[in-house]
Amino acid sequence: MSVPFTAKARRGLVALTVVAGMALGVAGCGSGGDDKKPDSSASAGKSGGSGPSAQQGQTAQPLAELRGPDGLLLQITEAKRDSGGFVTVNGALKNDGAKVANVPAQLSGDETEILRHGVSLGGATLVDSKGKKRYYVLRDTDGRPLTTTGFPALKSGQSVGVFMQFPSPPASTTDVTFQLPQFPAATIQISG
Repeated sequence: MSVPFTAKARRGLVALTVVAGMALGVAGCGSGGDDKKPDSSASAGKSGGSGPSAQQGQTAQPLAELRGPDGLLLQITEAKRDSGGFVTVNGALKNDGAKVANVPAQLSGDETEILRHGVSLGGATLVDSKGKKRYYVLRDTDGRPLTTTGFPALKSGQSVGVFMQFPSPPASTTDVTFQLPQFPAATIQISG
């Protein structure tokens, strides 16, 4: 990849981030004077990491609920195939325990390139048993995992939205096994 192309892509990403931030600021100003406090899941989004996108779907019934260490509960709400050849898995990571929980570093996996970028869900995989393939979380050109990063310590009952992006299995594959270190595996269905 050429240096001018990379610089242009970074400028575009910065511009997109600025525009999105301004749009959120304008939307926040038009709240009509409500003095309600934000709920715990809204305040958890200020973690400084890659937050969930506004397009994340919330379903009444999660595709899967996985219980991990220290009272952590991962609820997978959507696994959607994009036209660009990706599968995006959305959900929420909740502290279902009584004490403050830190997201374990083991969820990042053991790849050196991913570990350099802090705690993430980079250790997640999708397994296509029919096609006998394992799909790892995608990375950008700097080696950062395309997943939520920079988790705060979660107070009891607090949750944070999460996402993970994978290469897409063939269109004929709809059921895959989701795996994340320290959590049990679960079969989820890909939509789209």
